[in-house]
Amino acid sequence: MLRKTYAVIAALAMAALAACGGGSSTGTSSGGSSGGGSGQTLKVGTEGTYKPFTFHDPKTNKLTGYDVEVVTAVAAKLGRSVQFSESTFDAIFAGLDASRYDVVANQISVNPERQAKYAFSEPYTVSEGVVVTRADDTSVNSIADVQGKTSAQSTTSNFAATAREAGAKVEAVEGFTQAVALLKQKRVDITINDNLAVLDYLKTTGDKGIKIAAKTGDRTEQAFAFRNDSELPPQFDKALAQLRADGTLAKISQKWFAEDVSKPAAS
Repeated sequence: MLRKTYAVIAALAMAALAACGGGSSTGTSSGGSSGGGSGQTLKVGTEGTYKPFTFHDPKTNKLTGYDVEVVTAVAAKLGRSVQFSESTFDAIFAGLDASRYDVVANQISVNPERQAKYAFSEPYTVSEGVVVTRADDTSVNSIADVQGKTSAQSTTSNFAATAREAGAKVEAVEGFTQAVALLKQKRVDITINDNLAVLDYLKTTGDKGIKIAAKTGDRTEQAFAFRNDSELPPQFDKALAQLRADGTLAKISQKWFAEDVSKPAAS
């Protein structure tokens, strides 16, 4: 009887050890999964609500978007499958800190504050501020031309500050859609926004009533974010260089924006 008891205990112990050793590719990320080689699952943190970068297709409910396609292409170059974890933006870096995923793919702008805490890949998106006018308006050809004009802006945005610094009067709006409506109604002269948001609007709506008239000179680079101890950044950089060289990044960019926004330090 005692021998049978020992046998049962031994069998249970073996089962417990087997359970502890398996499932590493689908479980919660640990600090040790920040590197890894071909075949491991790449755990990606993203919002899933930020069109056109990471969102759910309303027809299929499938997660899609520019960032989703780029990180999936990178993972393919690394020989790894992808597992997405969706989170609010406010919680996304906390999830990275807690090792719930290996990388954040969510159009993360590179700035000194984030660089002090996280590692980044080379940029895969470059955005810039642009001045939008009515299609028939030929009075704006540079940021200097907005002086004295009225610009529709979210008052707390960086672009509201850009408009004021350029000498424009700011008319408060809740977002880009309302700004476009006021512009087309001739209640304002211009609106300033990120070129990616404007390009997405033009592509998805086919609106011929407005145009990008000038650039502001403000440029922002977006990159993948990692924990500082991650081994992934140089691997991502190599994969991104390959995707840039073989035209994949340009192809994905053209699909979502009808323009190549993947060029770093483009003139």
